[in-house]
Amino acid sequence: MTSAKGLVLSSIDIALAHRPLIALEAMVAPGTVLTIMGPSGSGKSTLLAYVGGFLDPVFTATGAVTIDGLDLTALPAEERHAGILFQDPLLFPHLSVASNVAFAIPSSVRQRAERRAIAEAVLKDVGLDGFGGRDPATLSGGQKARVALMRVLVARPRLLLLDEPFSKLDMALRDQTRRLVFERARVAGLPVVLVTHDIADAQAAGGQIIEVGMNA
Repeated sequence: MTSAKGLVLSSIDIALAHRPLIALEAMVAPGTVLTIMGPSGSGKSTLLAYVGGFLDPVFTATGAVTIDGLDLTALPAEERHAGILFQDPLLFPHLSVASNVAFAIPSSVRQRAERRAIAEAVLKDVGLDGFGGRDPATLSGGQKARVALMRVLVARPRLLLLDEPFSKLDMALRDQTRRLVFERARVAGLPVVLVTHDIADAQAAGGQIIEVGMNA
């Protein structure tokens, strides 16, 4: 099972103070989305933290997380290379839009001019040509979401974790941003885990849906 292509969650069990929160097994093929649905407090974001390697020690967790046969479970978060999008875009306010993107480009790209060119190119690719020098505070919600997505993708992640990243967008922007995120993940061949309480998010994602609850 661990040699499968994509993300494999094997015998995952997460609890808080001996109260079970999450128990699941799943496989997420490259370019597809696994959606975890449930109410607040059901452990959805806790699962992402376990997969990403930053689970709060107040929780207890067991089970293996593998990607393309590589066991991530014992690796620190920075070595798992999980791209993460949260409800808020979390752009650095002291950096320009292009510098926000360039910040995530791997250190193997050393030249400042090359990093800037990559950042400008990916911004143009999502309709933000000429926005590189802007202050992030001047962007709309949808524009900030696009910058956050491209910042994640230029880091060349192994997988993508989505913690309700569409929930603060209005309906029109939410649909547009969902399509962009899922299409980019498909093209990049990234397995995606989405947590949400919105059935429209799950339907837009396609793929497997696992429902969790307070007593899951």
